[in-house]
Amino acid sequence: MKQELDLTGKLLIAMPGMGDPRFAKALVFMCAHSEDGGMGLVINKPTGDISLSQLLEQLEIPMEPQAPNPPVYFGGPVETGRGFVLHSNDFTSALNSMQIDGGFALTATMDVLEEMGRGLGPAHSIVALGYAGWGPGQLEGEIAENGWLTCDATYDLVFGTEPDAQWEAALNSIGVGALTLSADAGRA
Repeated sequence: MKQELDLTGKLLIAMPGMGDPRFAKALVFMCAHSEDGGMGLVINKPTGDISLSQLLEQLEIPMEPQAPNPPVYFGGPVETGRGFVLHSNDFTSALNSMQIDGGFALTATMDVLEEMGRGLGPAHSIVALGYAGWGPGQLEGEIAENGWLTCDATYDLVFGTEPDAQWEAALNSIGVGALTLSADAGRA
């Protein structure tokens, strides 16, 4: 059976009735989606307790004083000890970067962190620990059960909007007001 829905490079907007509290008001950038399942990163939940400099220190990667020191994000509940960098496609890892439509890229190798520590990494980035994953058909089922809305991923929404405003901004981008949403799903 051919998959009709490809959400790669799109954003998932968690609906208020989302049963998993880890995804409450979450905005997920879909890095990959196929008939085999999906993988995405939550992009609007900074961990609050770890910054890039602290992460690099743990990894014994030097950081130049002029290098930006953004927060590290909760990327999702799967493999939370593994790091991912969603970034602008102006940087390509010598080892492996996955190019995503819309000018985005994903790198999960240490060289991107080394370059960021030098202040030479991508112009825009989100460093995340863990990811959100779905098995075959699982995400489609969650969408059908009103768990998620989808919208286009824009640079401004992903990299230019403060994390606490991203969820509502994503809703606004598709003409939905946060106050009009109900946590109760239903059928007409």
